Amino acid sequence: MTISQDKITEIFFNIDEFCQQLDQLIEASSIGNPPKRKPKMSHSEIMTIMVLFHLKGFRDMKTFYNSYVLVHMKSEFPETVSYNRFTELMQKACLPLVLFLKHCCMGEGTGIAFIDSTPIRVCKNKRIFNHKTFDGIAAKGKSTMGWFYGFKLHLVVNDRGELLSFMITPGNVDDREPLKKESFINSLQGKLFADKGYISKTLSELLFGNGIHLFTGIRRNMKNCLMSFNDKILLRKRSVIETINDQLKNICQVEHSRHRSFGNFISNLVAGLVAYSFFEKKPSIKFETENTGQMAIF
Repeated sequence: MTISQDKITEIFFNIDEFCQQLDQLIEASSIGNPPKRKPKMSHSEIMTIMVLFHLKGFRDMKTFYNSYVLVHMKSEFPETVSYNRFTELMQKACLPLVLFLKHCCMGEGTGIAFIDSTPIRVCKNKRIFNHKTFDGIAAKGKSTMGWFYGFKLHLVVNDRGELLSFMITPGNVDDREPLKKESFINSLQGKLFADKGYISKTLSELLFGNGIHLFTGIRRNMKNCLMSFNDKILLRKRSVIETINDQLKNICQVEHSRHRSFGNFISNLVAGLVAYSFFEKKPSIKFETENTGQMAIF
């Protein structure tokens, strides 16, 4: 993926502005003298490189850092460190990156939202019993594509393809569990469209009490329910979030089996979500409601 110099500057500017405000807040609330020695590379530079990795189309961070950043981006990052030191700084920058994602990269609620979960595999199935990195953290789960070992990424997006909420759980957690968490649904409102895996009368009543109307398909052994024509069309357009999941895995590289620590896994996943928020064109739905009450989707 080609990224212009203006886009790189925009990403760094937004991250650096946030980091400066965060540092001021930490200094104001800290007790005692802060450490005088600071890393050679700032959190802003580390976070920017992490985000650029997911936008440049490289398969692994080591190749990107050694073959691209150190060679072709000396003017943007003049004070670089070795790759081993960079991986240490990556994990230290994980918390600021998560806060930046939560406070600066989330979209606004439009009254229309889509939810889905996607498996994040950490190894191939034949290596499950020999895998040690995520032992006791990851779990074996099942998706529509079969069994896997790893985690689940639960996403909620609006009709413009912007992220509204996310949660990472072990692979054996039910898709409906995050919707029972207030922290996951506090930014949602209006209509929420999901697949058949979210069918639950209890969950629907719980969400309705919080101002969220859950729409799902029905199984063969269920009675049909009344639904407006507009809502039926929007339910069919739920594939927009599946497209986003595909982009996160195949463009942003949030899923691979080369992690050597849980901190590295979280840093890579969060950086991929931040990178997606900087996409110029996101999967979205364009619709207009006419005076007749009908809705046209393009």
